[in-house]
This record gives sequence, C-alpha cells and structure tokens, in this order.
Amino acid sequence: MSDVIALILEDHKQMRSLFTELAADSVPRRELLVPVVASMLIAHSRAEETEVYPVVRDEVGDAEDVEHSQEEHAAAELALVKLTDTDPASDAFVTALAEFVHAVTHHMDEEESDVLPAMRSGLSDRRLAELGDAFLGARLRHWGDKPGEASRDDLVVQAQNADIAGRSQMSKDQLKAAVQDSAEL
Repeated sequence: MSDVIALILEDHKQMRSLFTELAADSVPRRELLVPVVASMLIAHSRAEETEVYPVVRDEVGDAEDVEHSQEEHAAAELALVKLTDTDPASDAFVTALAEFVHAVTHHMDEEESDVLPAMRSGLSDRRLAELGDAFLGARLRHWGDKPGEASRDDLVVQAQNADIAGRSQMSKDQLKAAVQDSAEL
C-alpha cells in the first residue's frame, strides 16, 4: 500500500523536473517531452479528481479547497491544450509553456500547502494508503488520455468537484463548457 500524499508529492517533483527540461531551448527535446507531460498531468489530475477530491470534500470536510483545486485543474488543462497545439519551434511555444508552468506550479504549491496537510491531519494512515492504491489505479487507467478530451463521466466528476449545479442533466458538451467556464485563470 502506498501513501497517497507521497505519491502526489512524487508526481509534483517529476512534473517540476519535466518543466526544467521543457524550458531548455531544444526543439527536438520539446517535441519528445510535451506528450509525456500531457499524459502525466492528465493521468494525475483525473486520479485526484476521481479518487482524492471526493474524499477531501466528504471525509476531510474541505469542499472549498476541492472546488478551488478543480478550477485550477481546468485552467491547467486549458493551458495544456494550448501548449500541445503550439509548434515547439515557435516563439509562441515559450509563452504557452510559461502560462502552463505557472498554472500547474501555482496549483501544486497550493495543494502542498493546503490540501495535503488537511489530508494528513484528517485521515488515518490506513485511509491514506487505501487512497494511494486507488490513486495509482486511476492514474494508470487515464495514462495516455489526451488533454481537452475528458469523457462525460470524467466531466461529471469535475463538475461535482467544482460544485456546478445541474450537472446530471447536462450533455457532454454542456459539461465541458461549464467546467472550462469554472477554470481559474
């Protein structure tokens, strides 16, 4: 069993390392790393959204941080879509990368200072280990998912985390628009 907090922190560490690599002025390296960053971020985000955030909301009692974190996930995914659609050889890539890195780094910093400590104090070691296993499973299921292409089920979870009213009656396109509108830019 793996502690979910340790897993999240390790993902954050790896993401920061990839950001450093992406910032290097090597177009071939960027072309190789952008899909890796995209897969890692989407898998990590979906695992948090489906496994971690509902527990933080319901068992830790921190709905406000869950809503805020979901809004930041939506913003980061929008920035990732822009990054993946930008030519790595262009000047626009540097700008898109800076926006993406800022959005993700801001989220990771807040999560590490607010959400993770609340989980550590509000959940037992056993529960954190159970969540770790669930997080790993969800991350594996979502590895390779593309940014901006969430399933309807994923969008319903995101809408619930963001406390979007009427989500159960919305179409996939309506859910996608509502989640994107909630993005904290």
